[in-house]
Amino acid sequence: MKCPYCGNEDIRVIDSRSVDDKNAIRRRRVCDNCGKRFTTYEEVETKSLMVVKKDNNRVPFDKHKLYDGIARSCHKRPVSVDTINRLVEEIETELYNMEIKEVPTSTIGELVMDKLKDVDAVAYVRFASVYREFKDVNTFMDELKKFLQ
Repeated sequence: MKCPYCGNEDIRVIDSRSVDDKNAIRRRRVCDNCGKRFTTYEEVETKSLMVVKKDNNRVPFDKHKLYDGIARSCHKRPVSVDTINRLVEEIETELYNMEIKEVPTSTIGELVMDKLKDVDAVAYVRFASVYREFKDVNTFMDELKKFLQ
């Protein structure tokens, strides 16, 4: 580790603590040369997970895209940011626990819908309408009937 200010390698850790999600450690450091302080974060390096899109393209898993999709479906709904973050963490954990290198978007979509169903009905229907690509009102109504059962 080098000091970001002077490039010196003589650095001490003066404080360590867990980050809220317990998957990272926040460390306050001080440079012995220039005396400046800075913060670093250590996270567990996870294996890479590729997402197989509908057109068979493969892209790296991006939890920010997952967050954005869930947040869009919860727009103007009584769902807190903490709840959305919790959903994202739960889904990400489930995906990595599958211990596979490639996961289809359909698997991710089903996980999201399962979680949203318990959180907010409107957010669930919004997500389902985009995910399932409803072509007409009948397919939309079929999905609503599934939810209401």
